[in-house]
Amino acid sequence: FVIFPQALGFSKQSRRAAASFSIPSIPSISLFQLKTASADMRRSVEQKDNSTNPNESMDGFSTANIEPRVQHRERFFASLPQLKFQQEKLWIGDEVDRDILKTTFPNMLYYIVVPIVASVDTFWVGRLGNALALAGQAAANQAFFTIYLLVSFLPNIVAPSVASSISSGNVKEARNRVKEALFLSNFLGAIGTFILVFFPKLSLNMMVLSRDAPAMEYAVPYLRLRALAMIPALVTATGFAAFRGLLDTITPLKVSLATNLFNLVADPLLIFGIPFLPEHVFGGHNGILGMFMKGIGIRGAAIATAGAQSLSGLAFFKLLLNKKLVTLGGIFELPSWRRLRPLVVGGFTVLMRQLALNIAFLTPLSKAQAIDPSGVQAAAYGIVNQVYSIGTVCNIAMQSSAAALVPSARAKAGDDAARLVADRALSWGVIIGTVIAILQFAALPFILPLFSTLPEVQQAVKIPALISCLVQLFNGPLFAGEGIMLGLELFKDLMCSTVIGVSVMYACLSSPLGKSLNGIMLSLLVFNVYRAFAMVFHYFKMGPLALRRNKVT
Repeated sequence: FVIFPQALGFSKQSRRAAASFSIPSIPSISLFQLKTASADMRRSVEQKDNSTNPNESMDGFSTANIEPRVQHRERFFASLPQLKFQQEKLWIGDEVDRDILKTTFPNMLYYIVVPIVASVDTFWVGRLGNALALAGQAAANQAFFTIYLLVSFLPNIVAPSVASSISSGNVKEARNRVKEALFLSNFLGAIGTFILVFFPKLSLNMMVLSRDAPAMEYAVPYLRLRALAMIPALVTATGFAAFRGLLDTITPLKVSLATNLFNLVADPLLIFGIPFLPEHVFGGHNGILGMFMKGIGIRGAAIATAGAQSLSGLAFFKLLLNKKLVTLGGIFELPSWRRLRPLVVGGFTVLMRQLALNIAFLTPLSKAQAIDPSGVQAAAYGIVNQVYSIGTVCNIAMQSSAAALVPSARAKAGDDAARLVADRALSWGVIIGTVIAILQFAALPFILPLFSTLPEVQQAVKIPALISCLVQLFNGPLFAGEGIMLGLELFKDLMCSTVIGVSVMYACLSSPLGKSLNGIMLSLLVFNVYRAFAMVFHYFKMGPLALRRNKVT
């Protein structure tokens, strides 16, 4: 009732006009034959009109004479994951569901590996028993991802573009898009790397920490080493977007598992050293290799993460070469302005949205860092972010799937096919968001004590972690709706929604809510609730897949 109010026919306006939606009858999408009460409604309508109707669809179902409420309910039931009994077994999903799930679950595993490994980083840094080290790591990671998000807007454009080009048979256009995205990614990545490597303290001061923050001592060396992987991270993002456009989510998953396994192994060895090796192997503890043997603390976590991302970038570039989506000399070839202009113009809108999201990410962290000088609240916020991000990436997987499947279906079979896929993606988004919220709530008592040995940090993290579970409930429709908008290339509308949401959240943080960690998490909840309702409203009432009403004459 919350997510699909219009689909259920409760709009007064929808009762006064007829909609033009019809379930598509195309070979590439398995039709859903309703086995519910809506089938009875269909038969009752057909009995009222025995004459031949020019608007009759291929399956014999007339859409012109149906009351709007009936059609909205038909659409609602068609949007739900399908259940059927066959050979005395319960089968879940038709072909549309299978297409969504077979792209979403590999995406989910791909995305979830990264925060799990990041959580392992936090776990090992937490074993150092220093709250300032945890706070410094959280601040440095946020600063890195702030710059990364500013320069990584192009992959959001590449995935739907490649999906549409491949589905329509235009392989050359897909190849050009990947080449141009890699060129701009390398250029922008080089700028980001230069800023973070040579001006880490200034970057942290401008984005996260005050100049005299105690955590700055740990954040600066971590950020400088972490920033060395900026360009490989952008190559990885572009490669993943290209494979997503090809609807191949298995290959990126294999790359992610292999490179993050390297990170998992390297983390404790570089942080705490290799105690089982004798000193004379590296010439004692005085040399550089000897320093690595006895461990280099928080710097080791940064080196392990940067090394894993560098391996990932190299692997994706080799895979793009194998797919002939890029050539070795092509990434250094300067594209013409005529070719770059659509990317730059569309990318500018996405960049504005990324800027707004960066404000949304940085402002709560900055508030948390300023609550107390001991770093306890900041450390608790960093832990909540790690736990929250594990569930969030599952919703981001649905966003990625919708961003590729919707334009692919639209290029192959038109708006009706895209609408059916988008409806089903929204339903699966709601289901996934609810399941994640329940699982995260059930797991909190077991996983929170793992991140810090300090009692005060363990106590401070409890209520904010519970609020983050509530946020996950709204992330389902939010990210599915954003994926649909990305797939339809509605970048401007998406930017406007994000900017308004950030303004609402900033107003909350400027109130007394911003003076406590619980209030900061409640502000984040308000931010995501607004965006979720905005996505659903735009899809059903304003977007290109919204039901078009026929004028009553």
